Amino acid sequence: MSQHRSLRAASTLGGKRNVLKRFERTELLKKRGQRKDGDRITGLRKTKPEA
Repeated sequence: MSQHRSLRAASTLGGKRNVLKRFERTELLKKRGQRKDGDRITGLRKTKPEA
């Protein structure tokens, strides 16, 4: 009997994520110059991962 695809190890799935974590979004916005240290953490701009 084969294993269901949702039960595979995360490393074998390896799909590209299209959603960033909050810390990844803040780093990306800082790099683009759209955010400064001390700005609010809530209400972040929408971002797309770099290709």
